[in-house]
Amino acid sequence: MIQSQDIFTLTSQKQFDKLALKVFRFQYQNNKVYREFCDFLKTNPQEVKTIQQIPFLPIQFFKSHQVISSSETIQETFTSSGTTGMITSKHLVTDISLYEQSFRNAFSEFFGNIEDYVVLALLPSYLERDGSSLIYMVNDLIERSNNEHSGFCLNNYDELISKLVSLDNSGENVLLIGVTYALLDLIEKQNFQLKNTIIMETGGMKGKRKEIIREELHATLSKGFGVQNIHSEYGMTELLSQAYSFGNGIFECPNWMQILIRDTEDALSYVDSGKTGGINVIDLANINSCSFIATQDLGKKHPNNSFEVLGRFDNSDIRGCNLLVL
Repeated sequence: MIQSQDIFTLTSQKQFDKLALKVFRFQYQNNKVYREFCDFLKTNPQEVKTIQQIPFLPIQFFKSHQVISSSETIQETFTSSGTTGMITSKHLVTDISLYEQSFRNAFSEFFGNIEDYVVLALLPSYLERDGSSLIYMVNDLIERSNNEHSGFCLNNYDELISKLVSLDNSGENVLLIGVTYALLDLIEKQNFQLKNTIIMETGGMKGKRKEIIREELHATLSKGFGVQNIHSEYGMTELLSQAYSFGNGIFECPNWMQILIRDTEDALSYVDSGKTGGINVIDLANINSCSFIATQDLGKKHPNNSFEVLGRFDNSDIRGCNLLVL
């Protein structure tokens, strides 16, 4: 049986590979949808010896199937955002503590103690619907920051502007997490010069604005907030882990998450570092669902395992986190 401590204490590539293969065999045995997909590809689990040989389930399966590797009771159902009438993804979570351990450990690894921050969240389109995994995470971070000033802001921009300026001027460490279009709305109302605030965009225009490339977006946000770098979060409904960027769109994964870049012409082979392809995600925290997901995002990986998100295969279905279409 795979324990949570096996996932969140990984320290080497060798350990990661060994656990990934163990998770693959577990999910092949216990996930009916994933097993049928592997069998369709004529994958013999006994012959899978490297992570590159593991089949990656196309993310679209979360829209049409129950992708689950556990018989336990479902504790949370996370759903993707989408326009009216669009079929959305459903992520059935049987052990919410795995998600909590994943995002808490990752935040601590990348940003330090949550209690050192005032956490402000500008996520109107997420707050206006049920089932957002991002809202679940941010709400937990707000509560654990244990700061009276932390909280969500819906459309009360004037109040947020006043609070942001006051907190920044008083020397507080502030983390403002915002959906892209709302951050742009905010800097159209106020030109900031922030010195103690991290701006983290979670991507997505949600149909409110025209999609723009990351370089242009970050230049606009940097100027508007008066900060040098714009941080980013890369996550999605179907995962239980996130990658983070400290600027320039270069993302890093926590130790239990990795990215592979598949060939756009041959989904079962991979391209070298520096070349563009489809993003495959290994998320070992997602043990009770599927840890091996082929996303619709385009990206490229660097030799140090960091990566960039460059766009999407199909811009007819724009949703989720950090999906900035070229």
